[in-house]
Amino acid sequence: MARLAERRTDVAEAEGQARTEVEDLAREQRKADADVEQVKARRTRDQQRIDAGSVNDAKQLTALQHEVQTLDRRISDLEDEELEVMERLEDEQARSARLKTELAEIESEAADLMRARDATVSAIAEQQSDKAAERDALASEIPAALLALYDKLRARLGGVGVGAVHQKRCGGCRLNIGASDLAAMLVAPSDEVLRCEECNRILVRTSESGL
Repeated sequence: MARLAERRTDVAEAEGQARTEVEDLAREQRKADADVEQVKARRTRDQQRIDAGSVNDAKQLTALQHEVQTLDRRISDLEDEELEVMERLEDEQARSARLKTELAEIESEAADLMRARDATVSAIAEQQSDKAAERDALASEIPAALLALYDKLRARLGGVGVGAVHQKRCGGCRLNIGASDLAAMLVAPSDEVLRCEECNRILVRTSESGL
């Protein structure tokens, strides 16, 4: 989700820039259209005057014809500029559309991840509730003093207050248990609380303790 959020920021910024560029190019195209139409209108008026024969002076007629030719070249230049702006506008519109699509895909993926996260959090909460109930049931069978000792050790030792003895080794600190301690464990009553000399955790004897 953090990766998507970073990507969304980048894409949204690019899409905003593309949208601004589209708006600028659209204004530029409207201006180009207006410029072409203005020059065309002037060229039409001049041509109509020539066609109507309303200009009797030869010098004025030549100047008017020259102006028509100049306006034709100007119209051609303006139309080329207009076409270039239109092509740039189309490219930027296509880029903006791609970025919008990508942004929508990111939003959709983020929504899917959020739903998956919420479902996982809900499942974890349910598991925690079940484990808490199970722990409470087990804790009710343990003497209060032993339970208090276990909770104290667990809080101090990274959440692990008990170590199962496995092959003569403490399951909490993973260190070997000395020979004299092993000998004492071997003869100790099954309900005696044993402690690791190294980490001080409560030791639990099992069939794999190696005693």
